[in-house]
Amino acid sequence: MEKFRKLGIGQHIIRKIEEEKFTSPSLIQEKAIPLVLEGKDIIASSATGSGKTLAFGAGIIQNLEKGKGIQALVMTPTRELAEQVCKSLKSFSKYKPLDIIPVYGGVSINPQMDQLRKADVVVGTPGRLLDHLGRRTIALNKVKILVLDEADRMFEMGFIEDVEQIIRACPRERQTLLFSATIPPDIRKLTQRYMKNPVSISAEQYVDPKKLAQIYYDVQDNMKFSLLVQLLKKEKTGLVMVFCNSRTATDFVANNLKFNSVNAMAIHGGLSQAKRTEVMEMFHSGKVYVLVCTDVAARGLDIPGVSHVYNYETPKDSKQYIHRIGRTARAGKEGIAVNLIGSNDHENYSRVLRDNDVDVPKVPTPLIERAVVKWTSRPRRFSGPGGSRFGNEQRGRFGQGNRFSRSTQRRRYA
Repeated sequence: MEKFRKLGIGQHIIRKIEEEKFTSPSLIQEKAIPLVLEGKDIIASSATGSGKTLAFGAGIIQNLEKGKGIQALVMTPTRELAEQVCKSLKSFSKYKPLDIIPVYGGVSINPQMDQLRKADVVVGTPGRLLDHLGRRTIALNKVKILVLDEADRMFEMGFIEDVEQIIRACPRERQTLLFSATIPPDIRKLTQRYMKNPVSISAEQYVDPKKLAQIYYDVQDNMKFSLLVQLLKKEKTGLVMVFCNSRTATDFVANNLKFNSVNAMAIHGGLSQAKRTEVMEMFHSGKVYVLVCTDVAARGLDIPGVSHVYNYETPKDSKQYIHRIGRTARAGKEGIAVNLIGSNDHENYSRVLRDNDVDVPKVPTPLIERAVVKWTSRPRRFSGPGGSRFGNEQRGRFGQGNRFSRSTQRRRYA
């Protein structure tokens, strides 16, 4: 605990850190907190899960006063990350309470309007923040600390113009803190325009490569889902994340895993915010041990206890692969990344290996028992016996009990 005190953290935050039983600061906390408390602008290169919320949160909690208007704004790329950061800041401010509110889309805007009137700290996504600015229901003229969290992800999602518009609505005299897993050229340009003599710091990746095992299976397309079911039924060591490249594939995998008695749920951008929140709460609590997701969950979210990451589909972006597998082998714990490589994955997977300079061993594919697939990837209508028409439910295995050919289903849904 003495190491935290040496960083300059006040006693009201130290008390909460003691309650959380944190024994020593992470590398990003050691490097960032003293600079943040001094009021410096910083550009911090840090992986998800490295403790950066406390790194910028210490300055927010320690340097702000309750009831003085919105004095800190934290921008995040996703709703889930906004909710997570908000909860963490509220937790760390237990002994110096501030009104900290999340602001994001997918939920009613009216309660947010009421909360913004008394907010000290706002954690929000660019789209909804712009909405409030347009309605004049948020005032940023008193912002002292501006945080861009997961900045590279916001840029990848096309938020750069939104982010700049929001920055311009804040006072010029402020502290700006930028946290990002990578610092691409676009972010460099932004820092030159909107930051004052920023200090650049970096922390080692939080994933321990010595503890993260990576393997791949070369599997026929029509047996990929069956192999996933077989592997998951053997894994009971911790939480599992299964990544797909699209919402369609995510729903297909999650629905059919449940049909095959695997405790799984899906999360992607097509779900309502209430549903996404419910899914994450169930996964955090361990009520669901398999989370099937698009890359919306690959960045930012801190989910302890993930022992396995499965790439059901290989991402096109090599960097995204690193973000995905970075969900496991954290904080000194062991983890494994499993890649299921079908015919459509070879090109992307070769790029991943080449760009990241990694050598991943191939594991012999076991004898696979074919799983039953009940749900198609998306609702389809077709004529059944007697001319009846069915929705998104199809019974039996590929090519059985429906009018789609096995090759068509394998290509679209495996």
